Amino acid sequence: MTDPLDRIADALERLAPPPAASADPLKHPAYVWKSDVLVATRAFVALPLEQLIGIDKQKAALVGNLDRLAHGFAAHDVLLWGARGTGKSALVKSAVADVQEKGGDLALVEVGSASLDSLPALFAAIAAIPRAFALFIDDLGFDAAGDARALRSMLEGGAEARPANARLLVTSNRRHLVPRDIAEQESAINPRDAIDDQLALADRFGLSLGFHVMDQDLYLAVVEGYAAAHDLPFDPAEAVGWATRRGSRSGRVAWHYIVDLAGRTGRSIDRNAV
Repeated sequence: MTDPLDRIADALERLAPPPAASADPLKHPAYVWKSDVLVATRAFVALPLEQLIGIDKQKAALVGNLDRLAHGFAAHDVLLWGARGTGKSALVKSAVADVQEKGGDLALVEVGSASLDSLPALFAAIAAIPRAFALFIDDLGFDAAGDARALRSMLEGGAEARPANARLLVTSNRRHLVPRDIAEQESAINPRDAIDDQLALADRFGLSLGFHVMDQDLYLAVVEGYAAAHDLPFDPAEAVGWATRRGSRSGRVAWHYIVDLAGRTGRSIDRNAV
């Protein structure tokens, strides 16, 4: 008869199977870092760069930086900060896709903000791979400066600094990642020290790109670009009314209007387009 301990061990293995193997890090254009393994994305969809309107300087800076990374040259970690819905995340994907289309050996790796403590394992997994990696952390923010210190160390000066073939691309609605509250300085021996500690993480990014709220003309230009790409007629007054009801003008609001317009005209549209 089978030993009871063996039966228990077999049952535990069935309940907790071994972790899946990482996807081939040389094969796919984009991955998700999940449970300490690289998982290939089912589909990597990015907007053409020319459809991202009003952010030409940001596009040129990010594409140039990623192109240098893909070719083994010095490149910066990048902070993309500013108003919500203004194209930060879309630009990351589009810039990576553009470099790939031009022959750059670069892969995108999306890392959830809840997985920052596993970054050293990711660094170790890709350090020896003959390929460049853009590590994408979307919508990052910290409630306190102390929570940011581990990432700060990984960016520069720590024992677990990221390898030469990888750079971080971080998006945030906050320019300094950590909220600044004047009241917290009241108890500081030197108020400047409190401020410097909060700003130290943002200062680790060699390239900082700002994104700002759209005016009405730019918003309508974005709507027009999306409408043309999907062969949809639109009424500018209706598009403005849509933004007014949403309380903001942004690329995301423009896209939501296009999705609504396509639905009302009996058309399907790719929800992964942005």
